Amino acid sequence: MLNALYKKCLELAAHKSSKFFLGIVSFVESSFFPIPPDVMIIPMVFAKKKEFIKIFLIATIFSVLGGIFGYFLGSFFFDFASEIISIYGYEDKILKIKNDLNEGTGFYAWFGILFLAGFTPLPYKVFTIASGLVGFNLLIFIIVSIISRGLRFFIISFLSYKFGYLFTEFMNKHGSKWFTIIGVVLVFIFAVVIYILKHTS
Repeated sequence: MLNALYKKCLELAAHKSSKFFLGIVSFVESSFFPIPPDVMIIPMVFAKKKEFIKIFLIATIFSVLGGIFGYFLGSFFFDFASEIISIYGYEDKILKIKNDLNEGTGFYAWFGILFLAGFTPLPYKVFTIASGLVGFNLLIFIIVSIISRGLRFFIISFLSYKFGYLFTEFMNKHGSKWFTIIGVVLVFIFAVVIYILKHTS
């Protein structure tokens, strides 16, 4: 099933209306679809190198809009949201963070997790839905999504433009690992900055 969807996304990347389909895939991936937009972004940039910024913007904008849709799924359709979260096995983790948020703690933890979900191979859709489910601040959710998704898709688009098929080989072998490492480092830097600001004010 996943392999068939993957191949279909590759076919859509070569379609004359590929940007339209990229927008659709980016939107639905943020709420329930299992194949990430990266699958389309890389071959699209190969085919139209001068449009790599437009491709990255389409993926980012529609991914964030899809994330907002996922947020409202979590807010208003509890049973459906819980079913999607349970598929990925995150029920206990989400419940714990919801309790922490209700008790006034856990905000920064969720902030960091949401960033990592948008930037790394973590299932972003689970955390868009869960953000609505736990009542995380919508404005902050949108800002974090724009930064994490935008940074991820810009890196993929730019490096595809710059290095071509060498980048494809790198992504296939090491992509998940390095996006995770970079994401964790960025969250760590953010945590250190917050800590310093709190203790110097």
